[in-house]
Amino acid sequence: MKIGILGGGQLGKMLCLAAADWHTETFVLDKKGCSAENYCAHFIEGDFKNYADVLNFGRLCDVITIEIEHVNIDALQKLEDEGKHIYPSAKNLRIIADKGLQKRFYDTYDFPSANYTLFKNKKNLTDYLKREHPFPCVWKSCLGGYDGKGVAVLKSMKDAESLPDVECIIEDKVSIEKEICVMAARNATGDVAVYTPVEMVFDEKANLLDYQICPAGITRLQALQAQKIAKKLIRKLNLVGVLAVEMFLTKNGEILINESAPRPHNSGHHTIEACVTSQYEQHLRAIQNLPLGSTKLTSPSVLWNILGAEGFSGEAKVEGFDEALKIPAAYFHFYGKKTTQPFRKMGHATVLNKNAGKALEEVFKLKKILRVIA
Repeated sequence: MKIGILGGGQLGKMLCLAAADWHTETFVLDKKGCSAENYCAHFIEGDFKNYADVLNFGRLCDVITIEIEHVNIDALQKLEDEGKHIYPSAKNLRIIADKGLQKRFYDTYDFPSANYTLFKNKKNLTDYLKREHPFPCVWKSCLGGYDGKGVAVLKSMKDAESLPDVECIIEDKVSIEKEICVMAARNATGDVAVYTPVEMVFDEKANLLDYQICPAGITRLQALQAQKIAKKLIRKLNLVGVLAVEMFLTKNGEILINESAPRPHNSGHHTIEACVTSQYEQHLRAIQNLPLGSTKLTSPSVLWNILGAEGFSGEAKVEGFDEALKIPAAYFHFYGKKTTQPFRKMGHATVLNKNAGKALEEVFKLKKILRVIA
């Protein structure tokens, strides 16, 4: 099949690399200079948020998928109406790309999630904050947020002053023991597979994933419960492809869905080296309605997000790579972004070790050795 990918960032690049193993023909729509430009069979310069660009691009392909939710959904709906295979579907994207609709979906099907209130605009929000004083709480824009953008913790009215005037939600600030994620996959036949839950540790400054440990340091019962939630969600959505389900393990032992992403995800990068089937191959299997691959974990792992170093903006340069290569069972992926800025995702490294604690020690060494500067 001719597979079209809307978006050519690092996820698009890694999808193309996985497709190349089977000599699958890939098409990518994005701006020149994107990570995937030199790794797809056909690069189409354009804007995945533009109706005409997406429509024309989709007509070149048999199956269209995404590496980012914020694409032109109306064009995808038109392509579906014309008989194209769109995975995830336009319906799925409308639900998941809008955090308000996503939360309503969880409510409708009794998925555990933090309590929330929806607001049409900033005035509605500030009136509520003045009246109810629900601090601390978590603000999320309904549309457009990703990679730490569109999310803020509000501790007082002052924190709300700089928020944009957009439709948004306020969530209760949950008392979190750990943040975990389960990657799930489903093909058009309805077969479902889930991966081992991972534990996510965030960089508080960047509000981005710092490192991720697999398997997560949770009980077997908690792991099974998280996998059960992910299986139920992907089935209720009737979603084809992979789905990242990010969750909170609360200090009371509850598991709550934070949010989900209908595509390969940062939380699944480790599967390239640590699992029988990577999330990228799994996504390609699912959207072509092929049998799903084994999700078995072949080795514990720790994944580290390589972010642009603070204080540097400009043409990217990797510092300390020679020394970093001396660390055993460390696998490096650089995204080919020509310029860096503080906290920009520039690559990742996955360290394998039969002891996850020792893998984490190696990652801490890497963090001292390797930097992306300008």
